[in-house]
Amino acid sequence: MSEICGDLDGLKKIIKQELEGLYLFSIPYGQTATEELLTAMAKITGALGREIAVYINRRGQIIQVAVGDTRTVTLPLAEGRRSASRLSGIRCIHTHPQTSSQLSNVDIATLKSLRLDLMAAMSVSSDGTIEEITIGFVAGFSNEELETQTAGPLPMSEFINIDLNYLLSYLERQLGSQTTTSLLMEKETALLVGVDFPHNAWSAEDSLAELAQLAETAGASVVGSIIQKRNHPDPSLFIGSGKVDEIRLLQQELNANLLIFDDELSPAQQRNLEKAFGLKILDRTALILDIFAQRAHSHEGKLQVELAQLRYNLPRLGGQGLVLSRLGGGIGTRGPGETKLEVDRRRIRTRIHDIETQITMLRNHRKLHRERRQAVNLPNIALVGYTNAGKSTLLNYLTSAGVLAEDKLFATLDPTTRLIHLPNRQEALLTDTVGFIHKLPHQLIAAFRATLEEVIHADLLLHVVDASHPRYQEQSDAVFHVLRELGAESKSILTVFNKIDRIDNEFVKERLTRQESSTAISALTGDGIDNLLEAISNALRKKTVDELLRIPYDCSSILSELYDTATVKNVDYQDEGIYVTVSLSPDQKGRYKMYCLDTNALGDEE
Repeated sequence: MSEICGDLDGLKKIIKQELEGLYLFSIPYGQTATEELLTAMAKITGALGREIAVYINRRGQIIQVAVGDTRTVTLPLAEGRRSASRLSGIRCIHTHPQTSSQLSNVDIATLKSLRLDLMAAMSVSSDGTIEEITIGFVAGFSNEELETQTAGPLPMSEFINIDLNYLLSYLERQLGSQTTTSLLMEKETALLVGVDFPHNAWSAEDSLAELAQLAETAGASVVGSIIQKRNHPDPSLFIGSGKVDEIRLLQQELNANLLIFDDELSPAQQRNLEKAFGLKILDRTALILDIFAQRAHSHEGKLQVELAQLRYNLPRLGGQGLVLSRLGGGIGTRGPGETKLEVDRRRIRTRIHDIETQITMLRNHRKLHRERRQAVNLPNIALVGYTNAGKSTLLNYLTSAGVLAEDKLFATLDPTTRLIHLPNRQEALLTDTVGFIHKLPHQLIAAFRATLEEVIHADLLLHVVDASHPRYQEQSDAVFHVLRELGAESKSILTVFNKIDRIDNEFVKERLTRQESSTAISALTGDGIDNLLEAISNALRKKTVDELLRIPYDCSSILSELYDTATVKNVDYQDEGIYVTVSLSPDQKGRYKMYCLDTNALGDEE
């Protein structure tokens, strides 16, 4: 191998030849380096004023050479052994032009992330003279985190005479004795990347803060974040090429093994970024899909999540897109047959069709359940709101449903319906639905449409808002955005400001309740629940009309039916029949129209 990695802009041909010549050096077994190699590196550094790095395996072969800009060299990801109890078998020696040999944060991070045998930095003067060398090595674990030690600065002669075999044997014994099962499982450490576009409704900082919550919910450890201002995304990389270099250095310094972008990436952008960084790249959509996959427990929920994931992954299989799908005959389709990529695509499409068929059956099954509920004429109330607003906690408080309620995003996905008793002795059905979120993936909205139909067919929506959140208004806007996509924005909505126990300012509480069709509660402590139930009763009452019915005695079974399906306010037994004052929905009014008396009679009766 003679390829030179790194920043090659402006390099003369003779310098490139000298860099390629570094591959010809061979290091004696058990020795850190040779004077000839170090002198050659220092000479090139003095001429260029740039950092030079070489990677050496334990057989003494130079396996990679890289060159940086005037500040630093981006250390490439050299392949080596990966094990919690062993080092990689590769050491890195690089130059620091006209500065001290002290190891930088990027040097230390690379030493730890690659588990290098050794990291050495050589200070080189402007005339190419080697001044001093500092080394770093992995010394063991502390609280399940790798610890490093440094030695030096050393003169070149002392560095060359280090007994490398003894040092590596001692270090690996230390690692082996301290390695536990938990250390063998590599934890995902995420660096978050956001782009601040002029049209964004949320600030990039707030959106990244929520993305950090999502990453932690998915099980990753967030080690840092970075934001770039752009007017529009780059077609190939989403971010600018200069930002790629900056992020690569930050990723090495923070030892991140995962990059998460705050916006959905196109398949091409994701492939290009993975190639540029050599890391797993996730976007916000993939992260939310992963959380949904962890949280789905019912058969229906799992099917809906799988459908969303397949729709997301299908265009990301790569290849030539539509060219590979022209298998029906004609020019350009004859040849050896289906490629593996096309077979994978066909299998995914087949699976999507199978899942859609199953979801349609479940949708019809859910429709039957809904029709049975409607047959008893109980009002349907749906809880909607931003994820982690407290919908499940409220359902538990009102109905003792016992559903999972955690202070996490998307703690529950599967809808739960329970009976609720209102102050006017009326009963209603209360359904908890999946939480919404800023930039909710379209794949999820489409996949969960069968479940979200509970929202569409509800008589009343309780919009639960986390009033303690600093951006509750933006969260509320995100909920209404999803409701518009579902065609449910015109439903009767009662806003429920939750978590007022976290608000100390009484003026803020009072201001919240001044808003039309709203109430303030704490689903955790029960504060304001009575006012909420009264508000629900009043909201449902607006959807009904009071009627006076005269029921003949030979149809007295209707009275029992009314007690089961409507709100009976007064019963008067007279010679002409049974006079009943009752609240009826429009559908019920049509059913009992033949028994209705003139509305003026209702006023006289009252």
